[in-house]
Amino acid sequence: MLRATIERALTACEETARRVGVSRREFLLSICGAATTLAMLSACAREAHRADPHRVTSEPGGAYLIPTDAMVEPDLAHQVIGGDEFVFDLQGHLLEYHLNPVFNGQDFWTRFPQQNCGESDPRVCFSIDHFMELMFLRSDTSMLVLSALPIYPEGSPLSPRIMNETRLIAEGLCRDKRVLLQGQALPNVGRPEVMLDGMESTARRYPIAAWKTFTHFPAVFEGNGDAWWLDDHDPSLPQVGERFIRKARELDIPTISIHKGLSGGSPYASPMDVGPAARRHPDVNFVIYHSGFESGVSEGPYTWATRNVGVNRLIRSMKRAGIGPNQNVYAELGSTWWYVMRYPTQAAHVLGKLLKHVGEDNVVWGTDCLFYGSPQDQIQAMRSFHISTEFQERYGYPELTKHIKAKILGLNGARVYGIEPITTGCEFTRRELEQIRRQLPGRNRTLGPETRAEAERIRHHHREEIATS
Repeated sequence: MLRATIERALTACEETARRVGVSRREFLLSICGAATTLAMLSACAREAHRADPHRVTSEPGGAYLIPTDAMVEPDLAHQVIGGDEFVFDLQGHLLEYHLNPVFNGQDFWTRFPQQNCGESDPRVCFSIDHFMELMFLRSDTSMLVLSALPIYPEGSPLSPRIMNETRLIAEGLCRDKRVLLQGQALPNVGRPEVMLDGMESTARRYPIAAWKTFTHFPAVFEGNGDAWWLDDHDPSLPQVGERFIRKARELDIPTISIHKGLSGGSPYASPMDVGPAARRHPDVNFVIYHSGFESGVSEGPYTWATRNVGVNRLIRSMKRAGIGPNQNVYAELGSTWWYVMRYPTQAAHVLGKLLKHVGEDNVVWGTDCLFYGSPQDQIQAMRSFHISTEFQERYGYPELTKHIKAKILGLNGARVYGIEPITTGCEFTRRELEQIRRQLPGRNRTLGPETRAEAERIRHHHREEIATS
């Protein structure tokens, strides 16, 4: 189906481009080109669905509602896939390799399509400069959270210092506070006391708005079983979940973002621990990155038989713990929407299930960009997506109204972070960006630990490296 969509979209765009007197490339980059691509995707999904002998509904569960005229009339295309709603991305990433000597995360960039941006050194594709351009000039995103990655902190290309520099650059260019920072927390790496001290040190030095953690790190990369759970339910693993959550609350930063799903085969990325932890800590916000989605799972309705796969695992964990919709568990869409938006029926199930069981006030926007380039295609797809009436009636999914989409794209996230939405754009040139970067203080500073906890963390890391070498 995807191959047919690409072929049909290219043909349609070429014919329309010739008719209006522009190149195919120029038309593909236009809003009418985006509308045409979504229309072709819906058409191909509809044909594939009708050819499926096992279908249970007359039409696909989801569709992109693109009027035919929107493929040639920019004003109509803007009405369908454009918008002026608040877009707040809760999962933004970059990789800045030239600011630090890199000890960890050297090859992290090789996992993502942004490496094909056209730079002679593909690592440059993930830089602060590209991030600022793709997020704020080439998309309708007006605020974002810089989110930590599963990379050891020493020499990370997304260290707290690099995050903070990005924040300062955005403030210098936009004259407002549209970039928020997460603090990385790895409670099972090293001694827990050092980790807890490190959280306090990070929060004291930087304006940390939330924490980011990974229960499957570093086990997912090293295959050593070094993992943990939020609810400490497995006595054979480090009992650090409760201590970590209490520390976040003690520091008055009670929003915790946890990578769940997209597991790389690790069982420790399951969201089975989310419900019990949320039940025990009703005053903490648990933002579940990726919503438990797995790229190898075909998403369908939530049933007893499928309760332990994909997004259903998160719903099951909440149900078992008695956590209902719109309480203190939030479902985030980073990478998840990017995967399922090309499969309209799966997309309808994912959004429908999350809105029904996690709550229309608790589904939050994230894209994992710039790993996939500009998030504008994801935003446009969300604006025009529709859950079929059949799916609404059969599974109890809500209608995707403009109001609900506005909640997902930004308003729900604003409530979690307690922020006043910034809805104005930020316009700047590459030259202005370069000037701001040169003016930032500390450009020639020698890098290294500045507190006892940081020094101990580095010593511990090197002792482990020596022991395993």
